[in-house]
Amino acid sequence: MPAQAEKAARFVALHQRPAPFVVGNPWDAGTARILTALGFAALSTTSAGLAFTLGRRDGTASVSRAEALANARSIAEATPLPVAADLENGYGHRPEEAAETIRLAAEMAGLVGGSIEDATGDPAHPIYEFNHAVERVAAAAAAAHALPFPFVFVGRAENYLHGRPDLDDTIRRLQAYEVAGADVLYAPGITSPGDIRTVCSSVSKPVNLLMGIRGAPRLSLSELGALGVRRVSIGSGFARAALTAFVTAAREVQEQGTFAFTEDALSLSEIAALFPLKLALG
Repeated sequence: MPAQAEKAARFVALHQRPAPFVVGNPWDAGTARILTALGFAALSTTSAGLAFTLGRRDGTASVSRAEALANARSIAEATPLPVAADLENGYGHRPEEAAETIRLAAEMAGLVGGSIEDATGDPAHPIYEFNHAVERVAAAAAAAHALPFPFVFVGRAENYLHGRPDLDDTIRRLQAYEVAGADVLYAPGITSPGDIRTVCSSVSKPVNLLMGIRGAPRLSLSELGALGVRRVSIGSGFARAALTAFVTAAREVQEQGTFAFTEDALSLSEIAALFPLKLALG
């Protein structure tokens, strides 16, 4: 396996390319190896995918930091690719907790990137107050930049995922997160091409766009690049697609007593081919 510093350098270089790249989002070691075999250049965990695997609901603080980092470590150890993580809100409200999560992500899980969001987990007050949110990003960014390799830290503005489609406030936050030290900016839930272009032109750091959601624009990777997007993630999209196939098949068996789903399923040999005995270093 490549050393962590080598993976980190490769991850940074992906963000510097003129064309955008796609981060694959596995939820366990097996799906990480599959995405590696399929040719993805980098991976990032999905908090929702992990929650589903554990039989829990996403966004309810039902997954602990220890569980998330253990999952991330298993993914990082399964692939030679750079691996980042969805670190939710840093598993704590204080800036110091966000910073500690970044440090542990690098030192214990072998990650080379990660995001901290400004969502509180409290439905009554879903987004952190502006100044507090910026302090949290600044602390996390400082921890990332104190590491002995370039850890790509992502600052996330969560307005659109929590019923607050306020573009002006989202841009204000992203601009503040950039000044506070975020290496990549991310506002999941933005879907309008015009809004995407506006966000990308409002900051100088690379912008990540979430495409694994309903309502995402039907645009190609090159078209997203023309809007200014530098990185695309799928989020829980692959996990939800897998669960969709699983539930559809289970319902067919339970409700109809038939087994036609097997006709479209990959064969055992096709699946085995996705798990090469030796993964290329990429």
